[in-house]
Amino acid sequence: MAERTKPYYSVRMGKNPLTDRFDLATLRGMFCGLFVELEKKCYFQESFGYQCVDEGYVPGTQRHDLAGVLLLDLRKTDLTPFREKIGNYTEEDLFDMTEFLHEHCSKPNTGKYHEYCGCGWHYSTFQREIGQAEYREQVNKILALYECGYELSKEGEILALAEDGLGTLLEAPLPSSADPESIAGRVAAATLKFRRYRSSEEERRDAVRDLADVLEYLRTELKTVFDKQDEADLFNLANNFGIRHHNSKQKTQYDKPIWYSWMFYYYLATIHAATRLLEKAEIKQ
Repeated sequence: MAERTKPYYSVRMGKNPLTDRFDLATLRGMFCGLFVELEKKCYFQESFGYQCVDEGYVPGTQRHDLAGVLLLDLRKTDLTPFREKIGNYTEEDLFDMTEFLHEHCSKPNTGKYHEYCGCGWHYSTFQREIGQAEYREQVNKILALYECGYELSKEGEILALAEDGLGTLLEAPLPSSADPESIAGRVAAATLKFRRYRSSEEERRDAVRDLADVLEYLRTELKTVFDKQDEADLFNLANNFGIRHHNSKQKTQYDKPIWYSWMFYYYLATIHAATRLLEKAEIKQ
């Protein structure tokens, strides 16, 4: 049976109070349910160990219980027991924990069942990448519906979702001919800077400037595939809207969050188009 992609009736008709976005309380409740499910399946046993009726606490790879690891890694206390404390989590607490649990999640592979008093499964081997992928798949279904929408990346970092219809642009690879250090690497770094959770206005401006700098790096080559006016227009935004150079003639009184977002995707799309035009021109030679 194919997985359902259409929303159900009340959401389709706009009669569901959660049609638009989840609030923090809803997000906490859904995340708690996910944590409990994965904990029962022993997905955190490799890192944090387990309690045994015969042996007591058997430590995992972290050599500490969950509270101890949270203190060392997050510099936070009072986040556990998870099911008791999550109702008081701030957004920052919850996102910290989302990233933290991804780092320490692994799918159990082989082990033995301890029957005495129903002690449970004690695993000895685990599959970290598979466990993390399953964790991301589940948590991203929840994060996508919270506020403006978020996702947990493969690197385990909370990122803002792309604007509607632009997700494929963020995921599209640059041509293999693009210089990894001067082009592909810089584009990836700028994209990460722009999408990071709660990125500041300055960070988003810097991300736009970084993309403009990539085009500046390509400027000489672009003269061969763009006409003179098109090539000049590429840098009009960055130069005249306070992104790169600073002077009294620049426009600075505009809605920066909206315009930075537009400029970022404009330059990202332009870099993809430009590098493909250059690659096509090189093949024809």
